[in-house]
Amino acid sequence: MEQGRIVAEVVEYVVKEIVDAPDDVQVEVVPDGKDAVVAEVRTAKRDMGRVIGRRGRVARAIRAVASAAGDEEGVAVDVEFLD
Repeated sequence: MEQGRIVAEVVEYVVKEIVDAPDDVQVEVVPDGKDAVVAEVRTAKRDMGRVIGRRGRVARAIRAVASAAGDEEGVAVDVEFLD
């Protein structure tokens, strides 16, 4: 099984529910060591503010959900929001 698959699916689902342009959402999971992955999230420029939220609250919540999904797979997860 591909490491980080559940993380990618969960993060993509959550982000697509938040943004105005769900077709522009891309989530790529990149290995980051033996038992760690980085989920790289890209959205339309106008949606990045929605994904990060005021004072980063939404981003923090997405990271928490991603971490829980990573626990399910036995991997540590970091989420990066890229333009």
